[in-house]
Amino acid sequence: MSTRREIFDTLYRAATPLYGEAEARSIAEMILLTKCAISRSALIVDPQAEAHIENLDSIVEDISRWRPVQYILGEASFDDMELEVSEGVLVPRPETEELVAWIAEDTACGAHIVDVCTGSGAIAIALARRIKDSKVVGIDLSSEALTIARRNAERYAPEVAIIEGDALSQFTIGDIAEADVVVSNPPYIPESDRVAMRPNVTDFEPSMALFVPDNDPLCFYRAIARRSKELLRVGGRLYFEIYETLAAEMCELLVAEGYSEITLREDFRGKPRMICARKS
Repeated sequence: MSTRREIFDTLYRAATPLYGEAEARSIAEMILLTKCAISRSALIVDPQAEAHIENLDSIVEDISRWRPVQYILGEASFDDMELEVSEGVLVPRPETEELVAWIAEDTACGAHIVDVCTGSGAIAIALARRIKDSKVVGIDLSSEALTIARRNAERYAPEVAIIEGDALSQFTIGDIAEADVVVSNPPYIPESDRVAMRPNVTDFEPSMALFVPDNDPLCFYRAIARRSKELLRVGGRLYFEIYETLAAEMCELLVAEGYSEITLREDFRGKPRMICARKS
């Protein structure tokens, strides 16, 4: 039987050559605490306590081949939830929590909200939990994403409807007549940027949720903005998570599509990653 410290060290050694010391420490701790069902304080207070993780060798191998820790664990932390994730679903990011917080600050109780490209359901479910009496629909094209999102909704916000729809076409929004908010974190990374990204993203996360053609990187934003003009009530708001290098182009696109009161926000890293516009 190993100790907590020995298991931590094994995981840390596997992760460090790939991720560096700080991120490796976080990964090792996340796996140890989750698999051993202990708190961080328990690890600190008694690192020599006996512990066991099933299939530890397999986990170490997964780390060494860049498999994301969220897929190893089958869950990702988001807005005080532990959402189910798998390799067919994008891992929700901390920046997206900031987008959720912004929308929740701006949105009144009872709002009708549509989340396009919902993935794991993170945005839709978090908004349903934050905004009292809201009616929320999450839309995605991927059958695997729909399955995962429905399971997450069942666990955390059963009132959220998860339906199939293609963001690039005339998707429907269930039984919502008019939306107060449309939000989307769509694919936005140009294909040419793939080569600069780490294998934990490019080799494991779904390409259809990440990448767009170099010759039209705003294709999803344009399609969703146009469809949202039909779905939003007058005065309703459209929110996007965006690629930081395309912030100026996003502002221009929303102006060209007839939206007003366009607001750009930076994330916690100081990058322009969120935008809001109002239907005039």
